[in-house]
Amino acid sequence: MTAYVGLGANLGDVRAALRSALSALAVLERTELQASSPFYRTEPVNAGGPDFTNAVAQLATRLDAHALLGELQRIENEHGRERPYVNAPRSLDLDLLLYGDALIASPTLQVPHPRLHERAFVLKPLADIAPGLVIPGRGPLIAMLSGIKDQRIERIEA
Repeated sequence: MTAYVGLGANLGDVRAALRSALSALAVLERTELQASSPFYRTEPVNAGGPDFTNAVAQLATRLDAHALLGELQRIENEHGRERPYVNAPRSLDLDLLLYGDALIASPTLQVPHPRLHERAFVLKPLADIAPGLVIPGRGPLIAMLSGIKDQRIERIEA
């Protein structure tokens, strides 16, 4: 199964955190890291704190979606992720954006990610690694890019 994971951080050494998270994704059992986007700097959306650094990773996995989510949360916790309140600044955030063509709506997981189509920090890095992607229930990724052109996003060195 092809899965896409959004990575973000805005506390501490954010580039090191994202590089470390990508390394952790690369060694997940029954999973292969196939691609990762460049890093981007973006303003927080509906949140406070410093700018975020974001990226997207493409995985090939034999883990089911909920097991993959559990592994993402484990990696977040190993990087000191705390959740004191909604949209709090974070040392690492890993979101399961897409899991193949699956439409998942459970109490613990929504796929595609419910705000994926509204966020430059997801769409731009996703377009870097999968420009022809079609988002289940939403349509072609490339068509969504015009809707985020007013959001500041800056490519940076990893």
